[in-house]
Amino acid sequence: MINNKVLAIILGGGQGSRLYPLTQDRSKPAVPIAGKYRLVDIPISNCINSDIKRMFVLTQFNSASLNRHIKDTYHFSFFSSAFVDVLAAEQTPHNKTWFQGTADAVRQSMHHFLRHEFEYVLILSGDQLYQMDYEKMIDAHEKSNAEISIATIPVSAKDATEFGILKSDDTNVVTSFIEKPDASLLPDWTSEVSDQMKSEGRHYLASMGIYIFNRDLLINLMENPDTIDFGKEIIPQNINNHKTLSYQYEGYWTDIGNIDSFFEANIGLTEDIPKFDLYDKKKRIYTRARMLPTTKLAGTMLEKAVIAEGCIISAAKIEKSVIGIRSRIGKETTIINTYMMGSDHYETLAEIDRDKIEILLGIGERCFIKNAIIDKNCRIGDDVRINGGKHLEDTETDMYSIKDGIVVIKKGAVIPKGFAL
Repeated sequence: MINNKVLAIILGGGQGSRLYPLTQDRSKPAVPIAGKYRLVDIPISNCINSDIKRMFVLTQFNSASLNRHIKDTYHFSFFSSAFVDVLAAEQTPHNKTWFQGTADAVRQSMHHFLRHEFEYVLILSGDQLYQMDYEKMIDAHEKSNAEISIATIPVSAKDATEFGILKSDDTNVVTSFIEKPDASLLPDWTSEVSDQMKSEGRHYLASMGIYIFNRDLLINLMENPDTIDFGKEIIPQNINNHKTLSYQYEGYWTDIGNIDSFFEANIGLTEDIPKFDLYDKKKRIYTRARMLPTTKLAGTMLEKAVIAEGCIISAAKIEKSVIGIRSRIGKETTIINTYMMGSDHYETLAEIDRDKIEILLGIGERCFIKNAIIDKNCRIGDDVRINGGKHLEDTETDMYSIKDGIVVIKKGAVIPKGFAL
């Protein structure tokens, strides 16, 4: 049992500007994913599945919905020491600034962590999609008598320039580290990887931003206020002074850093055998239990569609799309390559009549929507045509944004009848 040895810290990230407009009024870990989950459910579920049940989530922007989600979702026994607590940036007499970086966030919150007993701190990112058994990583850390461990994943030369790349010896002890190397330097940074990884051209070990620190070392490192980031400063500055282990992981992992990667990760769930497996009982992803009714379909042709519970769908066709909770889609509508997040509530016939609502929650009739993300609680009128793609320039309006050809309909937007894009 490792429960009492490990404290997990989930970093909620900064303002999430690269995921805008999905982060316009919610923090990055609270962004809905896969139709019914939130991004923060991924690291929390990985922790629970690894028998780590004491977690802090650090955030500083728009944390209200994240607070609500965690409060409504993660209930442990009254007699258990388990918890998931959200820590927002707070001004104190000793510190009057926001979190300046990942290490600074941990430093500012240390007084909360030190109230608990633990031997190791597991530091995780709140915006990655993967399923990992942290217990194996902690075992490797203990057996090697490491002071720091870094989870690493083999990447290709094309991707290596976007990551911190490291090299290790034949005992997996890290010997050197470089942040986002120039392509010309890569020949000197290849590592020993499995035959499977070699066949995929993945010869470089990239840091996944997942770290284990021994308690005393972390306390010591946090005493220097000038180091504000783990990846850029703490790790490079300490690999030669403190035994640092590379823990190699070869499963599916993606960093949800921007709209493009977020869109790809969600649409990837519609594949026959998705790389991210939501159906593995041993790697279950937990989220809020909503007690919704079953989804109802009428006359709809489905092709590679993922549909959450509580939907009422009369569309003509849904292809390679993820449809979120409580979604309503009208007759003769076609949805292709789209992530529709759904709604937070239903509208009753009485409400529609009383408030004279002309454009209902969801998508109306005879619409065509392709290459889009439709945020929560949107109202799309009849006969709307949205055809996303590389032919569209990046655009920003009150109703929608276009990034890399993906049309993002903003949360709560009302798209008038007959609108075309």
